[in-house]
Amino acid sequence: MISDEKKEEVRAAADIVEVVSDYVKLKRSGSGFVGLCPYHDEKTPSFNVTPRLEIFKCFGCGESGDVFKFVMDQEGVGFNEAVRQLAERYGVFIPEEDNEEPSENTQLREGIYHALKFAGVFYYRNLIENPEAEKAIKYLENRGYNREVYKKFGLGFSPSGGEELWKAAKNAGIDENYLVEADLIKPSNRGSGFYDTFRGRLMFPIFNPTGKVIAFAGRVLGNEKTAKYINSSQTKVYNKSEVVYGVNFARNEIRKNKEVILVEGYTDVITLHEHGIKNVVASSGTSLTSGQMKILHRYGERIVMIYDSDDAGQTAMKRGINIALAEGMEVQLLELPEDQDPDSFVKQFGKESFEELKKEESGDFVDFLLLKAGEEGRLEKPTEIPKVIAEILESIANIKDSIQRQVYVQYLHQKMQKFQKVKESDLYEQLERVMNDKRWEEKRSQRREEARQRFQDDRVTQDQGMDGGPMDEPPHPSGEPFSGRPQPRSRKKPHFEKELIRLMITYGRSMVEYICSFTNSKLFEDDELRTFYEDIIERYKEEKEISVNTYSGMDDPFPRLVGDVLLEQHTASDRHEEKVGLKYEKDKNPYKTAKSSIRASQINFYRHKQNELADKIAAANGEEKLELMERQKDIKSKLTRRETTDPDDLYPDPDSDIDHQVNDKVFQYKMKGEE
Repeated sequence: MISDEKKEEVRAAADIVEVVSDYVKLKRSGSGFVGLCPYHDEKTPSFNVTPRLEIFKCFGCGESGDVFKFVMDQEGVGFNEAVRQLAERYGVFIPEEDNEEPSENTQLREGIYHALKFAGVFYYRNLIENPEAEKAIKYLENRGYNREVYKKFGLGFSPSGGEELWKAAKNAGIDENYLVEADLIKPSNRGSGFYDTFRGRLMFPIFNPTGKVIAFAGRVLGNEKTAKYINSSQTKVYNKSEVVYGVNFARNEIRKNKEVILVEGYTDVITLHEHGIKNVVASSGTSLTSGQMKILHRYGERIVMIYDSDDAGQTAMKRGINIALAEGMEVQLLELPEDQDPDSFVKQFGKESFEELKKEESGDFVDFLLLKAGEEGRLEKPTEIPKVIAEILESIANIKDSIQRQVYVQYLHQKMQKFQKVKESDLYEQLERVMNDKRWEEKRSQRREEARQRFQDDRVTQDQGMDGGPMDEPPHPSGEPFSGRPQPRSRKKPHFEKELIRLMITYGRSMVEYICSFTNSKLFEDDELRTFYEDIIERYKEEKEISVNTYSGMDDPFPRLVGDVLLEQHTASDRHEEKVGLKYEKDKNPYKTAKSSIRASQINFYRHKQNELADKIAAANGEEKLELMERQKDIKSKLTRRETTDPDDLYPDPDSDIDHQVNDKVFQYKMKGEE
């Protein structure tokens, strides 16, 4: 165990403001600092750090604690590991005795970190010692890198044999499970053993802001017909959409300059850093994401984006502009001379020339987009000019501050006068249309993301529950089988959802028991009807009365909803009676009505799932895409079954002997044929 004296020594040495600043952009406020809380989403800062007391406190969500708790929460490690991390960072010696048993999840994360650290040392030693690494050494020497650079950036080489890392780690006593979870090895297709993920490549370790290895990128060294770079897959410690290469080296310089330079390649970062330009990062070989931009905004207010001049680079730059503006950063663009990249330019002309070029040639995003449109000849074509204006307005629409948007619209208006006379008011009208479209798309994206998250969380439960009961085993109302679908508020409440509510409040407990044997609240698209359904379940569990009269006497929205679900029934009945002179008995067999409504709700659910999966498949690749396609095939099969099968064949008739036993979590229904 780490002694209390050592813990206090680490606490005294650690700067809580500095530690928290690795994750939160802090601003001084009185005797403390404030920022946006990392524990929950918020727009107004409520997260406070008080250096004098060495604590943090969020007045929004209530999270609080000391520097140890903060590291534990943000890194996902146990107390002792948090103490050791801080001790290493602030130069406090801690003996290697630790008898505290971490949680299973903490132990897994720490095991992954340990495996990655071992791999980093293994790759580095192979670069220095393995004769096979000669081609990697030559590549690095041609770049002008020496051994000091290798060591500083942790560069390495992965042997091409295919099992060297696995065997070395195994001999070192590292659990294979940690190596697999870190995506350092993969199970062999031959049925036993493993093989190394990276083989015969120059290795670039990827660090988190505190300097801990969380992933690797491997560069091919020959003319093999394979991907130039491969990166570690997503793991429990590596989310590629929230990682920026080089941020551990650059963060203090970014803070100092209040500016971050964004480049494309790993070697661009290394070369600029070695030439004294240290506030530089790269997007880790991925398309720039909002998560990465949030990381950068922690440290700086302004971003200077440098991308290659090819089509792919220009497309990436335009997309990056919108992401940076949406994050609230000041955006500048710098295009290097033809056939130059940051690495080659700095080597040829040096730091001073780079700084001078950046100062003189960096342009505002409006100027840049107009410049590119002019180079493409679009500003000379009357049909293209409106499109150029629309593209720039789409970028301006990402700016959250209304005054800044106004300034940029006015600036665009001035710039456009030499190409085409446009009214400023017309620009504002078009901007409003663009922003309305953007709001709609953001809501749609949010629903998709929520659906994606539920899809990941609930896949196993869905697989077990959606074909339940007579369809294997019925899903229970308090389980998760039907989660995973966006929950938009529908303007018109779905007929089948209203029917399910109507049947339950009309026929009481036996009908509730029957319907809830096959449904879940997540089946309901309409928010109000979902709430109604959940309230019925709670009343059932508490053995309270469930009836039309009960809900008619409750507070809003229940009386209104009762009227809504009952009105449709009586209106249809009255119209039928007027036409044919006979009273239409809609619920001559209420369970038959229930079956039809259950079937309709499940069909609706699976159709939504199909659409979600189609979107995911379009954006996925590799193994993930194959996995999603298999899932889509399964969903299609379930949907087809419900669309082509009579409700009476899908759902059994209720037994006269209904088991009314209900526990805290699920409804239990006694099916026909059960003993």
